[in-house]
Amino acid sequence: MSNDDKLKVRQTESKKRAYKELTIIRDTIFWIDVVGEGQNENAIFARPFNDKEASPQKLTSEKYNIKNNFHGYGGKSYKCINFKNNFYLLWIDQITKAVWLQIFKEAASNYSSQNKYLDLVQEPRQLSKSIDGNFDSSFVISEKNLLYGICEINNRDYLFSLNLKKTKQDIHRIKKFKNFAGELSSNSSANLLSWIEWDSPYMPWERNDLFFAQIDSAGEIKKIKKFSNKLINARKNVSFFQPYWISETILVCSEDSSGWWNLLFLDVSEIEDIFIKKRVERNLMEYGAPQWVSGITFFSGTIKNLFCLAKKENYFVVEQYKDLQFVKKFFTPFTSISDFSVFLKKVLIKGYGSDFFAIVLEIDFAEKLSSNFSEQIYIDNIKECSKPETFWFKGFEDQSTHSFLYKPSVENFSKPPLLVRAHSGPTAFFDGSYNSEVQYWTSKGFFVAEVNYGGSSGFGKAYRERLNYKWGLVDSYDCKALALELIKSNQVDSEKVVIFGNSAGGLTALNCLLYGSIFKAAICKYPVIDLKDMYYHTHRFEKDYLNSLVGNYAKNHDDYINRSPINYINKIKKPILLFHGKKDKVISYKQTLKIQQILIQNNKFSEVIFFDNEGHGFRNIENKEIVMQKSQEFLKNALDF
Repeated sequence: MSNDDKLKVRQTESKKRAYKELTIIRDTIFWIDVVGEGQNENAIFARPFNDKEASPQKLTSEKYNIKNNFHGYGGKSYKCINFKNNFYLLWIDQITKAVWLQIFKEAASNYSSQNKYLDLVQEPRQLSKSIDGNFDSSFVISEKNLLYGICEINNRDYLFSLNLKKTKQDIHRIKKFKNFAGELSSNSSANLLSWIEWDSPYMPWERNDLFFAQIDSAGEIKKIKKFSNKLINARKNVSFFQPYWISETILVCSEDSSGWWNLLFLDVSEIEDIFIKKRVERNLMEYGAPQWVSGITFFSGTIKNLFCLAKKENYFVVEQYKDLQFVKKFFTPFTSISDFSVFLKKVLIKGYGSDFFAIVLEIDFAEKLSSNFSEQIYIDNIKECSKPETFWFKGFEDQSTHSFLYKPSVENFSKPPLLVRAHSGPTAFFDGSYNSEVQYWTSKGFFVAEVNYGGSSGFGKAYRERLNYKWGLVDSYDCKALALELIKSNQVDSEKVVIFGNSAGGLTALNCLLYGSIFKAAICKYPVIDLKDMYYHTHRFEKDYLNSLVGNYAKNHDDYINRSPINYINKIKKPILLFHGKKDKVISYKQTLKIQQILIQNNKFSEVIFFDNEGHGFRNIENKEIVMQKSQEFLKNALDF
């Protein structure tokens, strides 16, 4: 890897680290950023809305590791609540394994020159004792000075409360859930709570239930009601997404009974008689996404000004509603959105595009706006990059299957080699956002194809369910089908086709090598290689994931064996490059260790590289540079350039 290439990787990574977990309250935006050199040192910052030149005010010290580990994959790690005309800043600290509180108020206007926008009202205080488990940050504050939240202890989720006036207190467990719960929300007085629950054998995007609870004057649950409606979920499996209160009695969420996550407005004036106030059904649009992490936001605002995100084809749309009536939609240039927050008519978005790095968009909808954001915001487009082209092809059982194609930006070969990428998840998707690795390869003359194989999200429920009981079959077939399509159309070199796969994509990639001769080599990071081991040893959140992907273990034991590359690794004579972190808690590096010697014996170009300080997903920039350097050397030898 040249110094220029290293610089591009470092620039991309530094862009990605800025402005994490954005929130707007009144005229102030909050976010998390890294401080110091270590990834474990971070703090919460603030600055005025729509003043990007303002220097940030650091609100928390370096002594905290602010991070969410809820259900293994975590999510948003803090919450700022507008309460009693103050800013109640709550966060999860992994050093003390506790919930912390710090209170601020708006500073006098003349303080802005000193980069001080908020004044301290109360010093940071540890609200809870340490727990042997994980907190979620979907906190709720009641007028009785009680904090409600959800935590995970000993493989079970609990609804709990804490007294905001006390310090280092035991959590008060209000409810023990049957299994999983999340997305806690409430009306402004917090006398009504809502959440979702799910249980074996389902993942939250396959089936969950929406619950409501009435809270009494002592802060205890008075009554619980599960939402059930013959039009929605009484007769079929439905996934609810982000139940969010927009008034004292009205809640918005999305649900996928139509085959797409569509909007649903519920009236909860009477908990015993919850009824549908309004439904918005639009095919080919998704107002939701798989709940891998907590705190994903598609709805924000109030009944007077509600803003909703919707994924339409490859881009996001922002919709505005007033008193439940649709007002206007705004087209964005974003292929992916990581942060979305609204206060009154102020909208805060962090988005990504196919030819630009992440940008933070701050818009006051009190002003007149056109329906096309692209015409109004300045985007520093990356001019020398390969843009994704949508390409539909016939995949498994001749079903129309989506992919992104990236053509080489330089001509280094008479016919370009093909790199096929299989995404992780497998309930995930490629969104076409700018990716430094993809651009690295296209700048070297490679043709890159990203496959949204059957089972991918963003294309409706039926598309997502194509992989049910067929993981290891549909995904591999679709990757091979796309490669064959590109070979037949004479766009790529049939003798130089390689497959890339991370995590679940690693299982796809290795199975592609096992069955068929299209792919000449594979490069995988922390791959799934043993489904039986995954069934017995994966973490709690994914324990039942294989029920839908492969089937019941007792009844489908042979499928677990036959689709696991580890059982047929001796048959693979093609070169493979594997990377794995020794701190991986999702897929143990010891699985990769088991096949290391076999791979190297079978092909002299195979190599296995371990990183002592990495987990499931690499974070260290130096390690990422090693991955790129080793990958380039590997392909040079494996494909005989």
